Amino acid sequence: MSNENENSTNKDKNINNSRDNLTEEPPSTDNLNHDSSNNQSDNSNPRSFGRKRLSPIRDWTQGSVLNNLLSLAWPILISNSLNMLGPIIDMVWVGKLGASAMAAVGLSGQIVMVVNALVMGLFTSLRAMVARRIGEGDDKGANHAFQQAFVIGIAFSALMALIGVFLSKYIIGIFGVEPDVVKEAVPYNRIQFVSTVTMCLRMMTEATMQASGDTKTAMWIGVFFRLLHIGLCPFLVFGWWIFPSLGVSGAALTGVISQALGGSVGLWILMAGYSRLHVTFKGFVFDWDNIWRQVKIGIPSSANQMLRSFLGLLITKIIVPFGTFSLAAYVLIQRIDGFLDVGASAIGNAAGALSGQSLGAKKPERAEKTGWLAVSLGTGLMAVISIAILIWADEVVRIFNSNPDVVALASTLIRIACINYIMIAPASVLTSCLNQVGDTMIPLIASMATMWGIQLPLAYFLPKVFNNGVYGVMWAMVIALSVRAIAYLVYFRTGKWKYRRV
Repeated sequence: MSNENENSTNKDKNINNSRDNLTEEPPSTDNLNHDSSNNQSDNSNPRSFGRKRLSPIRDWTQGSVLNNLLSLAWPILISNSLNMLGPIIDMVWVGKLGASAMAAVGLSGQIVMVVNALVMGLFTSLRAMVARRIGEGDDKGANHAFQQAFVIGIAFSALMALIGVFLSKYIIGIFGVEPDVVKEAVPYNRIQFVSTVTMCLRMMTEATMQASGDTKTAMWIGVFFRLLHIGLCPFLVFGWWIFPSLGVSGAALTGVISQALGGSVGLWILMAGYSRLHVTFKGFVFDWDNIWRQVKIGIPSSANQMLRSFLGLLITKIIVPFGTFSLAAYVLIQRIDGFLDVGASAIGNAAGALSGQSLGAKKPERAEKTGWLAVSLGTGLMAVISIAILIWADEVVRIFNSNPDVVALASTLIRIACINYIMIAPASVLTSCLNQVGDTMIPLIASMATMWGIQLPLAYFLPKVFNNGVYGVMWAMVIALSVRAIAYLVYFRTGKWKYRRV
């Protein structure tokens, strides 16, 4: 057994030494992870384990790019779809408690979305580092990135918990809602902020698995904790069986419990060596340089997500004066957009993991091919969906709302949005791809220029051109997204992202 491990280690060393450098050499703090393959223990190399993994180990930098892309994308598609269910589940059960409870969950949900955006952005750098190190054959370096991301997650979640405990009442009060809504929203919001601890753990383990190429294990964990969420929520909200009746707080607590179990299972799988990357905290040391680089890469992605959330609130405020039917139609279209973006986002996340690993393996041409193939695949998928929507627009809208006035208005809006759906593919795919190779500043600049420099001004002025102002708002979204998609395509074509060091 020791001879086999030594041969495997020497083989990995020879492979790493034979690769030419594509990007700058990392700082000396990372060199400790590359100094000698002979120092790499069995625990840091999954090939040395005899355990049966939930998903077989594959070298994603070899073989058919299309097959690899599809193999990674479909589990991410299921995982992303399941992640959308949390707020929906809470709203379904809490809605039975009355208007105040529903308003409390809806308001807190908007606030929590900002926190989610920050968390997702921070762990974008973890995805980039894990993918790059796995491509390099440096499992020890990938484990080191996970260790430092764990520190970031603890620090961030502790800060959010303190904000939630002491400032929730003031945050809710900013929105000027009725006292009965404040009464329900404050405890819900506190629990949600404290649950950032469990949310960070789950997102961190999911990001690590997906970036390393093990998307199936992450998917099964998602299935487990969402099914638990679905089953447990009504028991804690209404006090069924032996459980206490906690109302709105019960819905928040359900999320804490389910995400804690999901994150714990994910961490156990990583540390037990049942996933592609075997995580260990043995020999852990604080690497402030690595932590700072992760934060520096993650901040633009977090800012991008936050700007999108704030822009959504401003656009909603612009639409409100156009009437209840216009607002209802717009909200309906946004929900449909969210469902459709799941597919493009899944393809983008898969492409990002493959591109990052290809760059780590010193195969930039393969990384570029992956990006273009993902764009083509996503655009083709969205084009087919758009054609179907154009034909059956009324039927699609009636799935969500049967009011004749809303159906008539939303059907027109969704036909305009079909242009958006086609442009979503290159925009969403390349955003994920660029983020996961560590080039997070370009998506931030593109979003600020198009969403705040084009969409918001046009959303204010174009409604004056149309009889119903919401049409102008929709055309503003179409124009901004089209410009952003073209900007991504042009930048990706330059290839500058290939030289980004992570």
